[in-house]
Order: sequence, then C-alpha cells, then structure tokens
Amino acid sequence: MSGALFTDRRQRASAAALALVLTSACASAPAAPPTPPITFEQKMSWILQLEDQRVLREPVPEPPPAAAAAAAPRRAGPPVAAPPGPDLVVLVRDPEARIRRRAALAIGRVRLNAGVQPLVATLADADPDVRAMAAFALGILGDPSAEAPLVQLLGDPTPLVRGRAAEALGQLDAKAAAGPIGNMVAEYARHPAVAGMQPDDESWPAAPEAEAFKLGVFALVRLRAFEPLAAGVLDGDRPVTNWWPVAFALQRIADRRAAAPLLRLLDTPGTYTRAFAARGLGAIREPSLGQALLPLLEPSSRSSLEVTVAAIRALAQIGTMEASGPLIRLAADPAVHPNVRLEAVTALGSLRPPEALRLIQDLLTDQWAAMRSAALQAAAAIDEQSFIFVLASLEPDRDWKVRAALAGVLAGLPPEISLDRLRAMLKDEDKRVVPAVLGALARLRPPDIGTILIAHLDEPDFAVRAAAARHIGKLKVAGAPEALRAAYKAGLPDSAYSARAAALDALAELGAGEAEGTLRAALSDKDWAVRVRAADWMAKLVPGFDAESAIRPAPGPPPHPYDDPQLLGPDVSPHVFIETRHGTIELELAVLDAPQTSRNFMALARKGFFNGLEVHRVVANFVVQDGDPRGDGQGSPGYTIRDELNERPYLRGTLGMALAWRDTGGSQFFIAHSPQPHLDGDYTAFGRVVTGMEVVDRMRAGDVITRIRVWDGTSW
Repeated sequence: MSGALFTDRRQRASAAALALVLTSACASAPAAPPTPPITFEQKMSWILQLEDQRVLREPVPEPPPAAAAAAAPRRAGPPVAAPPGPDLVVLVRDPEARIRRRAALAIGRVRLNAGVQPLVATLADADPDVRAMAAFALGILGDPSAEAPLVQLLGDPTPLVRGRAAEALGQLDAKAAAGPIGNMVAEYARHPAVAGMQPDDESWPAAPEAEAFKLGVFALVRLRAFEPLAAGVLDGDRPVTNWWPVAFALQRIADRRAAAPLLRLLDTPGTYTRAFAARGLGAIREPSLGQALLPLLEPSSRSSLEVTVAAIRALAQIGTMEASGPLIRLAADPAVHPNVRLEAVTALGSLRPPEALRLIQDLLTDQWAAMRSAALQAAAAIDEQSFIFVLASLEPDRDWKVRAALAGVLAGLPPEISLDRLRAMLKDEDKRVVPAVLGALARLRPPDIGTILIAHLDEPDFAVRAAAARHIGKLKVAGAPEALRAAYKAGLPDSAYSARAAALDALAELGAGEAEGTLRAALSDKDWAVRVRAADWMAKLVPGFDAESAIRPAPGPPPHPYDDPQLLGPDVSPHVFIETRHGTIELELAVLDAPQTSRNFMALARKGFFNGLEVHRVVANFVVQDGDPRGDGQGSPGYTIRDELNERPYLRGTLGMALAWRDTGGSQFFIAHSPQPHLDGDYTAFGRVVTGMEVVDRMRAGDVITRIRVWDGTSW
C-alpha cells in the first residue's frame, strides 16, 4: 500500500514538473497576435504612393547583419507571416473589386513592362469594370506584347470592355487589329443606342453600346485605318449616323475617299458634326470642296463660332481665293467675335489676296496684341516689298509678344533686310523675346550662328538657354558637345526642367557617343520629368539598357500626403471659381479620377498663384490655356507632378493639364471649347465646367484671371 502511494505521489510530481516546464515554455514564446486586417483606406494610400513614385512595389530593405543576429529568437517558435506591404501586383488580385480596378489603373500609370502580365491576367477578372480598366491601363502602359490578349478581349460579352480593348489597341498602334475593331464598330453602328444619338450629344457615359462604338471609331483613327472605319460607319457614301464621333473620325483620318460622306455631314443640324466635317474637307485639300464651305462665312448662314472657325481654316488649307471677300468682311467687322476676326486675318495671310493689304496694314496698330501679331505675319505674306517699306517706319511694339512675332516674320525676309534687326533684338529688355530671335537666326544661318547660340547657353534665363540648346542640336555647330554638357550641369540649380532637358535633346541629336555620359547622369536628375526624358533617349541610343528601372522611384516628397482622407475618400467634389472680366467660370474637380492633380490645383489657387495671370493661349474651337506665370508657355510653379491619366473624355468644358511630354504637369491648365478625342488618354482630365462656358467662349489671348476661389464643401 505504501509503495503504491509512493508511486502515485511520484507520478503526480512528474506531471506537475512537466506542467511547469510547459508553462515556462509558453511564457518564453507566446503565440503571435493575429495580423490586423488591412483597411480599404490603407490599400488606397499604398496605391497612391506607388503610382506617384512610379514603382510597382515598395522595396523591403534588408536588415543589417548585426541587427538581424541580435533580433534572432533563442528558441524556435511558430513561423510568423510578414504583413503584406505596398505591392500593386498583389493589390490587383485583391478580394475587393474596387481595389483591383484602382490597382490596375495604377499599374498602367507606372508604365513598367513588368506590369503587363499582371494586367493581362486581370483581363479575365470576373468583374467587367475591372476588365475594362485593365484594358485601359494596358493602353496607357503602351507595351506591344499586350496586343494579342486585347484582340481576344474584343469578343468580351460586355460592350464597354470591348470598347476599352479597342481603345487600348489604338494606343498601341496595333495595325493588325484594325479589322476586328472595324467589325465591332459595324456591329454596334445600327444599334438603337447609336442610332438614337443626336449630332451634338456629349452624354458621358453614354449607353454601353454607344460608348463601345465611339471608342472603336476613335481607335481606328489612331490606326489610320480608313477601310475598316468606312465599313463600320458608312453605307455607301452615306454615314449610318450623324453623331459627331463619325464626323470627327472622317476628318481626322484625312482620306480623299471621305469627301462625299463629309459633304453630307456638313449639311446636318448641330455644331460639332458640321465643324468636324468642315475641318475634314479642308484636310483633303480638294479645290472643288471649297465651294461647299463658302456659304458658312455668310451672315445669313448663322453658323456657330465653331463652324465658322472650322470653315475659315479649311478654306485657307484648300486655297479657295473666292473666300477672300467674305474673310475681309469678317476681319473688318468689330461686331464679329475677336477670335473669329483673328482667324480671318490668319487665313488672309495664307491666301494672300492683294485687296486685303490695306485692311491688314490698318490692323498693324490694333489695340489687341494678338491681332497686331497676326497682321504682321499676314502683311509680310501678302506683299513682302510693301511690308519692308512699312517695317522701316515701325517703332518697337510695346508688347513683347508682338516683338517675338516680328522675329518670326523677319526670318522669312532676305538676310540683308533682317539680320541686322534680329541681332539688335537679341538685346531686347524682355528675355521672352530672345528665344524667337534665336529661332529666326537659326533659320537664316548667318556664319556666326554657332557662336551666337553657344554664347546664349550662359544666359540667366532658362528659356533662352533651352532655345539655344535646341538649335545647337539641330544645326550641329562646332564645339556643341562640350558646350551642351556644360549647359546641362549649369542648369542643375534651375527649378525649371526645360534647359536641362533641351541640353539632353541636343546631345542626343549628336549621337550616343556624345550623349551617353550626360544621359546616364540625368537618370538621377532631381526632377522626374528630366529623368523621363533621359530614359527615353537611352532606350533609343543604348539598346538593352534598362533605363526605365534606373530612374525609379520618382524623387521628392509627395505632392500631398498619400494618407490624406481627402485623397482617399473625399466627402465632396470641390468646385473652383475662375473670375474674369467676362464673368465667372465654375468648375467641378475630378478628385477621384485625378486626386493629386486636383489637390495641386487647389493648393496653387489658395496661394493666389493664378491671380493676375494672363491667358497666354487661346485657339478658337480648341482650348483656352492659362496657369503660366511667364506668359510664354514656359512657366511653371517650380516643380512637376505626375500624370493621372484616366477614362474621362475630352468634351466641351473638360479641364485638362497641359504638358510638354509625359509627367511634366505643374500649373498650366486648359479648358476645351469642343470635343477633342485625340487628347483622350494622353492628358490628365481633372474636372469640367459646371457653369460659365459662355465666359470661356468669350475669352481671348491677353485676358486676365482676376482670381480663383476654391470651395471644398466646408470653406473657401
């Protein structure tokens, strides 16, 4: 009995000891806490970060060996999964469709070839909105290896997915895809959603079948594929619909076989269809077509500004001399819209009717600087000898823009007349004139042009240096390589990128041997826009070198914090109010489609950056452009922002970001007068006019923005 008791006690003691050991072991290696779920906002913040930095994933730094050894556990425990980090390739497979869609767009914006396969895989996503976005992203990424899967996607059951596939194939210049795209266009051409469209209908998004038809038509334009386009939109020489996208496509493709359907479209109600038809007839340049355009210049036609301007340009392209009388009447009538008068003067300069000379010479003293510039060009074109006589008595114009225009006119005159005057103009007190003077001298090529251009690489003004570099590269002047390499280095302190980029362009014109060293250095430039330019040249001059990877990530702090709630999930769409002497333009910003661009615009407006700036560019029936503190098209806020290309189309009133090349946005913006589909997917659309398009229509070059106010839903 005692032995049994002893054994029982011994067993209980062993069990207690074992329990103590197990307890101690558990205390030294507790179970890892569960990984907290990653929120939608965190994922969106990662997406914003990666697309802005232009990388697919955030690199995970390796821990130093000493630190890793110190952190190593003494006892082996259960493996702990590392929490996922920012990675677009992972996010494009997220369980939530809206994250997959947004990650697909970000992969396209990053523009790395490593993103092609993840996007191609996403073309099979169960959600049609995700498939459509993956197709759009492949188009802006631009890798031709995506052509075959995109052609296959043209058979998708969802119309918009098919349309986005066609759009992407157009962006890729996939000529072999024109036939399948044309078949898709023909399939939808007689669908009630297309047949029911009115000529000026700009509804967006339209019915899915109409969107697919429109995107397919625009893709065929990019591919210059007339036969598939005609098979889809024409019944003989009769358009299957008067909807403006058909007129746009036929005018943009500029094929003589489009003349008959364009004449039919010219005789339709509405504005856009007729304006595009008129432009298309001008692009064909067939003399007999001018007769159909002449009535559009008569007051009795009551044509809209868009149609009148399109007809004026077309008649000038064709060379219809019978248009001279109506053009003179338009140019002389102060009651006519100033932009129409300006177009008439420009057209007279192309046609050169002697009877217009007296009016043109009177306009040399017009109050409007843009009109004086146009009159200078027209007067010289109509009668060079009389212009030379008038030139001798002309005092330097009070506006630098007119003096710059005069430099361009002088380039077309005999050197014995123009060279001395141009040399004197190099000393103009306004440096914005000098680039035009350098351009005129480069065209005339005096014996000392190389010396002149190289000397101007030392100018303080970056735009002057940029102009000098461009012409040095074109003319390949003696001593150019050393001077251009020095010019790139001298431009490193510039806040603007253009002088450094121009030096790179000029060096690249001289070949890889002269350019490679500086191009490699520029891959690490402080400005992403210069890195992009250097990478583009390296791809052309040094095959096999992975310049696209070498330039990443994009340098500098984020435009706005990636975790800003107003970027991740804004409560309202902010409105901005542009005040001018003609009235106020109200715009709604597209904060979901272009969050950083919108926030940048709002921040500049709140600083008063735009207040008092001149509208430096107005092209009637195209755009009004502003946001340049220099007023010569070269100005910026001192930094660049990345493009946020999106699916928003350029329609009447669309707000867009102006660019020199990709990712060069900053402060210059434009508002479209009318649909401009050739800009879709190439320029960031970040808003639209809500009210005040009549104010946009009244604006002319030289008008001033009084101020811009921002309403974000809670405060001004």
